[in-house]
Amino acid sequence: MAQQVFNVTPPGKLTRRQRKDLRQQVARLQQARDGQDTTDRDARFPAAAAGPLGPGISTGEYWNWMQLAQPPHQATSHNLAGIYPFVADDGLGHEGPLLGVDLNADVLWHFSPWDLYMNTTAKAALSTNILVIGAYRSGKSGTIKQLCTRSLAFGHQVVVPSDSKGEWVIVAEAVGGQVIAIGGENTTARLNPLDRGPRQTGVSDDVDEIMVRDRRRATLTSVIEATIQGQAKLSPMEHTSINWALEHAITVTHDRPTITHVWQALVSPDQSAAGYRPEMAANGERARHVLGRFVAGDLQGLFDGESTVAFDPEAPMVVVDTSALFDRSELAAQLTQICTSSWIQAVISDRSAKRTRYLVREEGWRDMATEQALRTYQQWLKLSRHYGVSNIVILHKMSDFDAVGEEGSKERTLAYSIAGDMENKFIFRQNTQEEHNLTARLKLTPAHARLSLTLQSGVFLAYVGRFSYIVDAFATSTQWERDLFTTDEAVEAGSASDQPVPALVPDSDEPLFDESALDRLWPTCDHQLVQQIGHRE
Repeated sequence: MAQQVFNVTPPGKLTRRQRKDLRQQVARLQQARDGQDTTDRDARFPAAAAGPLGPGISTGEYWNWMQLAQPPHQATSHNLAGIYPFVADDGLGHEGPLLGVDLNADVLWHFSPWDLYMNTTAKAALSTNILVIGAYRSGKSGTIKQLCTRSLAFGHQVVVPSDSKGEWVIVAEAVGGQVIAIGGENTTARLNPLDRGPRQTGVSDDVDEIMVRDRRRATLTSVIEATIQGQAKLSPMEHTSINWALEHAITVTHDRPTITHVWQALVSPDQSAAGYRPEMAANGERARHVLGRFVAGDLQGLFDGESTVAFDPEAPMVVVDTSALFDRSELAAQLTQICTSSWIQAVISDRSAKRTRYLVREEGWRDMATEQALRTYQQWLKLSRHYGVSNIVILHKMSDFDAVGEEGSKERTLAYSIAGDMENKFIFRQNTQEEHNLTARLKLTPAHARLSLTLQSGVFLAYVGRFSYIVDAFATSTQWERDLFTTDEAVEAGSASDQPVPALVPDSDEPLFDESALDRLWPTCDHQLVQQIGHRE
């Protein structure tokens, strides 16, 4: 049969008569093609009108002039994930310890900064460092303790340079770690922040010497600048006097200097020593008074002599308990944290150990009290991958950095820059007044900033590289972990060190994961209503 071509008026301009003629033509074509009776076919298949796809009709096709009125379907992303599985994210994979449940995808969420950094896919992390921010009772401490404790089975070591509240002591004792108590009534432990530390592997003697000298200078400068905050900054001549005193102490002690030796060089300088100039006596006055606090002041006997304890590289967890010192003053707390962090840095900055370590910095802003401390901190963060270290900086809120320097100062700007540059971020519940800081300082989207105001305890917004997740860390906690990591009970019943240490292996037959908790997971809401995510059954 010869093909017939119809000149059809565009769909929107057909009259009723023309539409009737089209239906009749379609019927004749169908009858001619399959030889069926038109009446019978019309009874079985109602005639269809031409549709809006364009002019002309192809054999065997139909057009419909009626607009299809399909009502929109509304559902949450939790339900849609069951209908269309491809809209659910596959998480970060299964490498590393389990940390919780991804509430968007309803899958277990594993996290290991080292595995993610070595990842060659799009979900690779750009650094191993983690910034943790959460208000009081938001679950941040319990989550980080959970991550660190579960990471022990993967061969990672956990180091806490300054446990200002004594919360990590009970955890270290439970896992068989090392606890170094500083400043307590029943301890005489002393740390030398000017320790040389282990020999650096793979570098020349000259390079190793420069690294050690720079670290010692940075420690002294940070301690002095933290004490004279609010006064004029150290002048070039004051820096010269401090550096000379340090070099002289290194010489007379055969490379075993202490703060006491540096202080003595400033108090009674050897005028015949190499490099000494008469004006150094006056220019070293402020440094002399600051270091005297360590020798004969409220910090006496803690950091003024050689170390009486050694870092145990084989211990699964090493905690420096400084809780006895943090009741003295805020300045004493800052000086203590600078000294303990410097001592830890000296003993773990050796690649030959081939050990990956979490370095947990509670009240992390205290390590950034001065410009010199900030520069040292920034350099240490950059070298974290080199040394196999993951720095976990824990804050209550972004405005904690307001304690660093004056408003608009170089110090405060640098502190916010360091926090913003940390690629991995765990954002727990925040107070309402922090919403602006989250968007302005951390560059969070407005939706995520609002979400952080309503998160429940143990639920956090995780930024890993270019991806984000909502994770419930407490959904997979065992009773042993809840008893060990809960800090509220320590506040109610006394110091954490007074509480009985839970057994490392529970006596009960409790499963590794609390299945009932998994069943109670609250559904993930639609992304347009993210502010309701914090509502739990």
